Amino acid sequence: MQKIILNGYTALFFCLVTLIFIFVPIAAYATNKIYNTSFIPQWSPQAQFAGYYVAYEKGIYKKYGINVNILTGGPYTVPFKMLEEKRADFCTAWLSTAIQKRSQGLRLVNIAQIVKRSALMLVAKKEKGITRPEDLNGKRIGLWRDEFRLQPMALFKKFKLNVTIVLQAQSINLFLRDGVDVASAMWYNEYHTILSSGINIDELTSFFFHEYGLNFPEDGIYTLEETFKKNKDLVCNFAKASIEGWLYAFTHEEEALDIVLKYMKAANVPANRVHQKWMLMRMKDLILPEGTTDTSTGILNKEDFLRVARELKDNGLIQTIPDFDLFYRTCGQSAKN
Repeated sequence: MQKIILNGYTALFFCLVTLIFIFVPIAAYATNKIYNTSFIPQWSPQAQFAGYYVAYEKGIYKKYGINVNILTGGPYTVPFKMLEEKRADFCTAWLSTAIQKRSQGLRLVNIAQIVKRSALMLVAKKEKGITRPEDLNGKRIGLWRDEFRLQPMALFKKFKLNVTIVLQAQSINLFLRDGVDVASAMWYNEYHTILSSGINIDELTSFFFHEYGLNFPEDGIYTLEETFKKNKDLVCNFAKASIEGWLYAFTHEEEALDIVLKYMKAANVPANRVHQKWMLMRMKDLILPEGTTDTSTGILNKEDFLRVARELKDNGLIQTIPDFDLFYRTCGQSAKN
């Protein structure tokens, strides 16, 4: 009888041990919640957004516990409207646009300022006698609409220039055919198109706004304030994973280009590897300017924020400047909960 009782206790012991080994790992795994979320960049797939595609394809988002559905941006989608209508949880946008929308009542928050330096520039041909800002006086200058005009107009005001503004389309053909003396361009995009047309760098004069005290940081990651408050873990992990995706892209250039071209082809966007490589390298210059470190990636400087906000207010595009500590709500030390 005693032997039977001992065998019974032994069997019970082994049952308990087995249950522990089965359920403890399950319980531990259950605490690592997987979040489903959606993200939309502000334009069609290209190397301007390489870090996000890389973060998805390399499993970086999943490493942070996130299943991301990357939506296709483009001319017919408005990222902030997608957020407002709850059709996307995260988006990228220019700082100037986000400040304007926040001032108008949309409770947006910046969770990572990815691009630190403005890529918007003015380009002129030296043969037109343009080598310095003062030479722009009296010239025909092609400008895009809306936020793309803020820095050029501020530059004209700063140097007291009287110019003729010509509405510029997406193409830079008007500039190439001398329809305007000066064109607007993004350093990572239209500028390279100009060079590819056969014009040499030394034939051009380039005006980078950050060189004239008018740096307006561009692409940042945004979400709604309610999303941040409801699920800070998701928000913080999305920002961290996205930054990690960018850093991986910069150290694995060819692999990143393969990924970008894959998304471009899927979206039926014309894909040129040489142009996308230029874009990726310029994005590195903009995200990691000389003198910065990986650890500073994603930080929005208050000085930059105020510079952009004041320019918006001076131009009558906003009535009041949003509270920086409410607008910038990252997981960093400067964010308020």
